[in-house]
Amino acid sequence: MASVPEYPTGTFGPHGIADLLRRWVGPKAREDARACPSVLINGKFLSAPSTGVHRVAAELIRHCSHLLRTDPAWQGKLHLDLVIPYDGEERARELGVPYRVVGPFRGIPWEQLTLPSVGGGNTILSLCNVGPVTSRDAVTMFHDAQVRLTPKSYSLPFRLWYRFHQFFTGRRHRRILTISRYSRQQLSRFGLANDSRVTVIPNGVDHFSAGRADNRIIAKLGLERGHYVAALANTQSHKNIPVLIDCFARPEMAGRQLVLFGAATVADFEAIGARPGPNVIFAGKVSDEELRALYENALCFACPSTTEGFGLPPLEAMGAGCPAVVAPCGALPEVCGEAALYAGAHAPEEWAHSICELARRPALRRKLVTKGAKQAARFTWDRAARSLLATMSEYAQ
Repeated sequence: MASVPEYPTGTFGPHGIADLLRRWVGPKAREDARACPSVLINGKFLSAPSTGVHRVAAELIRHCSHLLRTDPAWQGKLHLDLVIPYDGEERARELGVPYRVVGPFRGIPWEQLTLPSVGGGNTILSLCNVGPVTSRDAVTMFHDAQVRLTPKSYSLPFRLWYRFHQFFTGRRHRRILTISRYSRQQLSRFGLANDSRVTVIPNGVDHFSAGRADNRIIAKLGLERGHYVAALANTQSHKNIPVLIDCFARPEMAGRQLVLFGAATVADFEAIGARPGPNVIFAGKVSDEELRALYENALCFACPSTTEGFGLPPLEAMGAGCPAVVAPCGALPEVCGEAALYAGAHAPEEWAHSICELARRPALRRKLVTKGAKQAARFTWDRAARSLLATMSEYAQ
């Protein structure tokens, strides 16, 4: 793990603003003599609760930093300068790469005002959908076009901000990155960025392969190995989890359980009109170790999304030896290929049929486990990081 410098932070106490202004850019890594281009990485995501998008950013930064330190092909070719607002330092330390705190402000004001002000002529790289609107020397990753595809999944302020931001940055920034060919097509479809200006960098999934399972969660939830189906507890409309709830209300599913992991509760689903039955279990938020145990012991993982920019959870499940049943929508066919079973996004009977087939036919399940492991192995963070470094080498000043 790289040593992490201790940089002053400052707060908004009686003298906090003045203190932050006085130390506006913190210790300047660019003062070191460097013959290589420097990339300023937008670290705003480190001050927010972790999401899947944030996981992607963290893994890319960590693996790029590792390659620049250890791979002779990349040493001295590029410098990454991770900058963060003062409230992102705790998670920055966990990331394990050098960083510096810059101020003032936090949140959107930090990203839109402070970040471009401290760029110092360096290209700004943003990996979580949003970058500084006023900057032109910038590269930003749009993970998807979901705000336009499924607006009901998001609040009105969120939709308005993303529509405004993507409209301008898709045209102003030097390069747009995304995570699948499907997402690139959707960005072009909505006029956010032409195909020729978009680089596809698929996610990795091997962050999950090194973890150990915490099997205590199986007993805690009263689960029987191989007799339950795992899925996300998410009420966003495009995640489409109510079709699984309807599936498990069917007579043929009476002896099986649906285990939903994540933040959403029974009350959250009832609020959108879904009625989880007694065989739907809510596991709540789980650790990576607990999630691995849920995958390893499940009959399968179910992903009925009507659209996905990539589809990381099915790949995580495949990498843990858990077959996936997915909807043939968004980037899921691109990512899962022939290693998954497919069921119609709005057909509970098809989900019931696929799940029952896996239970009745152990040979089919074993075949999918083998195919799934091979499919997941195609997506590594090392490969993604090398692609990102190659792109930034081309566009960094």
